[in-house]
Order: sequence, then structure tokens, then C-alpha cells
Amino acid sequence: MTNNKPKKIYIILPIVALVLLSGFLFRKQLAVLAFDVFFSGHVEKKLEGSYEPIEGAQPTPETVIKGPDAKPFSILLLGVDQRGKEVGRSDTIIYTVARPKDDKILMVSIPRDTYTEIVGKDKFDKINHAYAFGGKKMIMDSVSKLVDEPVNHYASINFQGFIDVVDALGGVKLPIEKDIVNKAAEHEKFTVKGGKPIYSGQEALYYVRYREDDHLNRSSRNMIFVNAILDRVTSLNQISKIPALIDIMGSNFATDIEPKNMIDLAKDVFQADHQEIYSYTLKGEGGRKSNNIWYYIPDEKDVTYIHNLIDNWMDPDTKAENLMVPQAE
Repeated sequence: MTNNKPKKIYIILPIVALVLLSGFLFRKQLAVLAFDVFFSGHVEKKLEGSYEPIEGAQPTPETVIKGPDAKPFSILLLGVDQRGKEVGRSDTIIYTVARPKDDKILMVSIPRDTYTEIVGKDKFDKINHAYAFGGKKMIMDSVSKLVDEPVNHYASINFQGFIDVVDALGGVKLPIEKDIVNKAAEHEKFTVKGGKPIYSGQEALYYVRYREDDHLNRSSRNMIFVNAILDRVTSLNQISKIPALIDIMGSNFATDIEPKNMIDLAKDVFQADHQEIYSYTLKGEGGRKSNNIWYYIPDEKDVTYIHNLIDNWMDPDTKAENLMVPQAE
């Protein structure tokens, strides 16, 4: 009788090797498949609690995140200084354009003290006051008026959610070379040590909120943090943690993007191997008005530039190679 064992082994070994190699090369795709099988229904149910459409807003066509019908869309990202049930203010304001087909994202940071028209209040004030005066709709309308472009959606998170999410991911890497010290009499007091390999959620929040330099540096830190958190999620392949992250965020997170589309958006970000994120900050200079309050006065030429930049990115007919690259800051 012929012994077929060695032949079987030779056949099986390449198959095992192929499976292992596929698991390595396509680990993101496999993780997303596992997410679809085990978690997607649970997460969609949880996200229903964070789904908060804008009252009084004009209905907009449903945003298509993936597939041949996907088009560019805008999201206003808000980091809200809010504790408990207080109204709070939008401390971080980033107009974001996502181009799903191109795996490209544009993030335009608007300094919170920007002096502009507050739509619905018939007055000019700091743009972050719009959230305190009229919530998400007023800040969306005011940003739209400033940049002369529509805001399709919003996504907001308050600072406790910010801290807890970073901690759930095991911290985040940040390029802090020297100690950051917030010590002015009118500011919150804190120190973030430089040179650490990983920073906690509280330290990351301090990094983003550090106030004792110029607006361009502050906005740059916002962008650095966004990139760092995306790198953290994708490099550790932590898609299985999404249900836990949703639990942590709970009432700390709100968006008018429907739960199914939020899941598609998260998976799209997770699977992209060469996603490019471009950032820009509205230019201007500080000054005091007749009321002796300090404002960030936007440069009108730069406001026009931002409008043209966003318009170029929002146009579905703009080819990837023809997208405007933000000017160096």
C-alpha cells in the first residue's frame, strides 16, 4: 500500500501558508468582515442613541458613503466644551470634506474666536458663541455663511467623550518635544510633559486645548491629533473595539448622519490603505473691537481662498489629480 501522507502534507502546507499570508495582507478586510458578521447590528442599534437630526433644517439628499453613487460631502466636526446638561461652546470647529471615491479628506480649521456673522442672531460675534446661542443648527448655518459653502452634516463630541475614547485605545502618540505649560492667570492650569511615547486622553485634551500660543499652532495641533487618532485606530486594527467605543461615547457624541451610514463611513476610513488628509487653517489676526473684547479677525482674501478650495473639493466632477492642494501654512 502506498503511503500518501507526505503528499498530503505537501498539499496542505501551501494552503495553510496561503491562508496565513492572506490574513496578514488582508487583515483589515478580514477584520471588517468579522465586524459585519458579529458587531454591525449591535453598533447600529447603539448609534441610534447618538443620531440627532437638526430640527428645522431643510431636508437634504441621503449621503452615499460608498459605491458608484458616492459623492463628496461635508461634515462639520465639533469639539464641544460641555459638562453635564450645560449648553457649552464649540471649542474645536473643523469644516471637513470627504471624497470617498478618492480616499481623500480636506479639513479646514476655523479658530473658535473668529469674528463673523452669527446667523439667526443678526449680530457679529465669536463663531463659537453660535453653538451656545442656537446649538448645532446655528453653528452649521454660521460656518456655512462664513465659507459660503453648504454644511451637509455635523458630528460633535464633548470633552469627556474625547478623553474616554483616547484612553480606550490605550492612549495616542503625539509629537510633544518640550513640556506644554498653560499658566496664564485667565487660563486653565496644566502641564503636559514632553518626550512621552504615549499620551492619555486627558493629556491629549490638554495638548489640543493649549491656549498660550497663536491660533495657527492651536489649529495645527487639532489636525495632528486627528491624524494621530486615525493612525492609532488603523495601526492597531482595533475595529473589534468599536462597540465598546460607542458605549463609552454614549451621550457624549451626536451626529445627523444615519447609523448605517456612520458604520459605512467608519469602515471606509478603516479599510483605506492610502487615505490622504489635507489640512488648512483660516488665516487672520487678533484684535480688539470697541467693546474691548479680543477677536480673531479673518483675512477676507483667505476666506475667499477657502471658499474656492472647498468648492473645488465638493465638486464631484473634479478629478483627483485636479484637486487643489492647500497652501503651506
